[in-house]
Amino acid sequence: MIRVLLTDDQALVRAGFRALLDSAADISVVAEAEEGAQAARLARSERPDVVLMDIRMPGTDGLAAARRILSDPALTRTRVVILTTFDLDEYIFEALRTGASGFLVKDTEPEDLLQGVRVVARGDALLSPNVTRRLIADYARRPHRPEPDTRLNELTGREREVLALVGEGLSNEEIAARLVLSPATAKTHVSRTMVKLRARDRAQLVVVAYESGLVRPGWTGC
Repeated sequence: MIRVLLTDDQALVRAGFRALLDSAADISVVAEAEEGAQAARLARSERPDVVLMDIRMPGTDGLAAARRILSDPALTRTRVVILTTFDLDEYIFEALRTGASGFLVKDTEPEDLLQGVRVVARGDALLSPNVTRRLIADYARRPHRPEPDTRLNELTGREREVLALVGEGLSNEEIAARLVLSPATAKTHVSRTMVKLRARDRAQLVVVAYESGLVRPGWTGC
């Protein structure tokens, strides 16, 4: 059973999400919060697998709450998914840097929401290659100077290639085709890269690839 903590300041929105999530045989909403500080406290007590977190709330917003949850050593297995009204929110990039596993638009199709919760619960990122490309394209237009990242020194040459391709928004299958590997081998390289970079999921690999300068504006397929 996937345990979910639902956080949104609008009671009607929470009720709708709860009804949908609880209708799935493998998902259970274990708690609800109406603002970020409450969400952080409930995450600590309930230990959910997934936190669905609205980002714009009075009091403690979703970004601050996500930062508290994801930095808590007792909650290393908890994943945070940002709920947003728009498919590109001004806080999305900061949320991904913080360690959020992706985001869902509030008007997403019901089955997509359920599948998204399942994807994140099993440790994957909720960022399709298409969404990844769009995020990077938007991020690339912002003033930015790459920061040296010494963690890249731990990677092999092949792993750096794989990280760059993840940063471009390629799926494992596309990486395999580009590097003439089997999909299983590509997946193994991605997994090892995540371990070495201490990344929670693919979303954080994208952030590292871009912020380290390994992927630069104009290199993506956008």
